[in-house]
Amino acid sequence: MQARNLIDLEDISKEDLDEIIHLAGMIKANPSIFTDACHGKIMATLFYEPSTRTQMSFQTAMLRLGGQIIGFDNPSNASVSKGESLKDTIRVVSGYADVIVMRNPVEGSALAASLYSKSPIINAGDGGHLHPTQTLTDLVTLSYEKGTLEGLTIGLCGDMKNGRTVHSLIKTLSKYKGNRFIMISTPQLQMPEYVIDVLKESGCEYSFSDSLEKSIADLDVLYMTRIQQERFASREEYEAQKGVYVLDEQKMQLAKPDLVVLHPLPRVDEITVGVDDDPRAKYFAQAEYGMYARMALIIMMLTNRKGTLPPTVHSSDTRCCKNPRCVTNTEAYVPHLFYENGGKAVCKFCDSLLDE
Repeated sequence: MQARNLIDLEDISKEDLDEIIHLAGMIKANPSIFTDACHGKIMATLFYEPSTRTQMSFQTAMLRLGGQIIGFDNPSNASVSKGESLKDTIRVVSGYADVIVMRNPVEGSALAASLYSKSPIINAGDGGHLHPTQTLTDLVTLSYEKGTLEGLTIGLCGDMKNGRTVHSLIKTLSKYKGNRFIMISTPQLQMPEYVIDVLKESGCEYSFSDSLEKSIADLDVLYMTRIQQERFASREEYEAQKGVYVLDEQKMQLAKPDLVVLHPLPRVDEITVGVDDDPRAKYFAQAEYGMYARMALIIMMLTNRKGTLPPTVHSSDTRCCKNPRCVTNTEAYVPHLFYENGGKAVCKFCDSLLDE
């Protein structure tokens, strides 16, 4: 595996991705073989916002591989609460740990952290931007539950705008042949333009829908998402969107007999408890697959550990990202970096268009 960090699944090749999926299956089938794979290694988990599955699955993964863990799950218990910058936290922790797993509500924070870390950085979610290891979880689940990652009609339902899990999933599954996407949401929560650009470039068929009931019969995979209260500017905006899409037993009767229902969890009210007993509901199995996916990723990342600081990145670009949730607007020392897409400047950290 050539990539030093995992910020976005775009960082790794399709061949490396397939190797991780294969290794996860080997670990699931023969876990005892891997019990000392990370003996003597330390993983730091830096969680600046709440998490259950992602944090615990990473920690369990490292412990099952024979490694150890350090870190925090509440910034109020760390020097962050005293005003310590992301850069300083990372510089210190990368001197202690062989790999760092970080979740942060600020978009682009994982990429920013990688600029100052001696150890590999794994992005465990950066705001509403990306969540690549959830996508690894999803791919491992689909690979073993559907038997393929190609030729699927995939429905994504709920918060397309702020749902980092669906952004990462679409970007990755668009690399596999014959996949078609149906994005089911209200107009206010539609997919960001940079994700649509990925679909256009890949040549994948895609469409928009405002009705789960009308779309479900066409789907091989249904990926439900939570309407995330923490991503809204006000309680009123959240209340206007929550509860619009609910998967229940009646809608499941309209679906294919081999449909696979996924959800990154936690759920609130978007899937009724009656669906849990349907054999097509795979979201709890999905959470377990996530542990094996992360075990495989940790093994592959630690074989590529450099142990030195990356080259310093400078920028004389005076342009500023307009996204208030971008790390360049919260950590003033982070260089302003942009890339071109379709003749437009896009922030390298949060993928927001400069002129938005």
